[in-house]
Amino acid sequence: MRPQGVDRRPARVALVHDWLTGMRGGEKVLEQIADLFPKAPIHTLFHFPGSVSPALESHPIRVSRLQRIPRLRRHYRSFLPLFPGAIERFDFSDFDLVVSTSHCVAKGARAPNGVHLCYCHTPVRYAWDQRDAYFPDDGPLIGWLRGRLLDRLQRWDRTSADRVDAYAANSHFVRRRIERFWRRSATVVHPPVDVEALGAAAAAQGREDRRDREPYLLSVAALSPYKRHDLAIAAARRLGRRLVVVGEGPQRRELEHLAGGDGRIELVGRVSTERLQALLIGAEAFVQPGIEDFGIAAVEALAAGTPVVAAADGGVLDIVVDGEHGFLYDPGDGLEGLLGALGRAAGASLPVACLRQQASRFSRERFRSAFVAFLERSLQADLFRRLELYG
Repeated sequence: MRPQGVDRRPARVALVHDWLTGMRGGEKVLEQIADLFPKAPIHTLFHFPGSVSPALESHPIRVSRLQRIPRLRRHYRSFLPLFPGAIERFDFSDFDLVVSTSHCVAKGARAPNGVHLCYCHTPVRYAWDQRDAYFPDDGPLIGWLRGRLLDRLQRWDRTSADRVDAYAANSHFVRRRIERFWRRSATVVHPPVDVEALGAAAAAQGREDRRDREPYLLSVAALSPYKRHDLAIAAARRLGRRLVVVGEGPQRRELEHLAGGDGRIELVGRVSTERLQALLIGAEAFVQPGIEDFGIAAVEALAAGTPVVAAADGGVLDIVVDGEHGFLYDPGDGLEGLLGALGRAAGASLPVACLRQQASRFSRERFRSAFVAFLERSLQADLFRRLELYG
């Protein structure tokens, strides 16, 4: 005879994501989590149809009132002050489990009758320690107004952090940020990377011998100041090397000016998956001068058999062992540090098999296993048993 009062219904699960405007690292994490819960609706501030994978768009997608703003696609960043209130207006009272994936406000969702677990990419950078890296100097008045708005966002960010029952962080670096800014602990669950596809593509192209690599450096990141593409460009110009930069963003015009007109520095914008794979496989080294919360592109480079040259801070310390999978330098040494690391890379030959073995630590299968283990540790046994996990 079954004990009375035990809930046997399948758990009702909701997913929350900041916004759906493209398939970047955060959306690839969401895609894997959503695959575990194929019936779960995705709640997001706004969604631009066709901008994310068919797998994500197969879920019911529920948007906030911000979706109605005219010309939102072009100007959505301007409405940042409205984001906290919009995420709080979602009603999750009918759900047993809310899983948010957050780099901005998603973790502020309220789950009054259920458990809230958050996969955190980072506490909001521009509300805490990276304001100067994100925003230009627009004069004292605008700077003062922006500062007041960001102070308000910071207070909300700290207060709303307590709505989450348990955190997963994408790196040890982010775990420390969560402890520092929110005074919360977190379990490190590294994000998923499709290392198998890159390994297969590299094998198909027959690029196992590093001496066959074309002489160019590669950088893949949004064209934003904190990514420090300016250092990569300066280093390439100093060394007379070819550099290919993949990505788009607000700094493009400034970086085009820094690149000069001799054609050695190529800003190619967004590229297809196939072209990105080819660029990763063909590069002599992958250059990451900015401090990343994790760094999926660095893992992709290793999976392609390409060593990483990076500033020794942030999530890259979870990925690269200096001298084994690439070459790290003190970020405080700036351009000279990057030049020194590139010099070490030019005189070294790292085994491709070693690079790919390191990348395999961040496969999608390992992510799913680690995330399910996080769910099991964070939930009461009866709720975990009621989850209809797929795959």
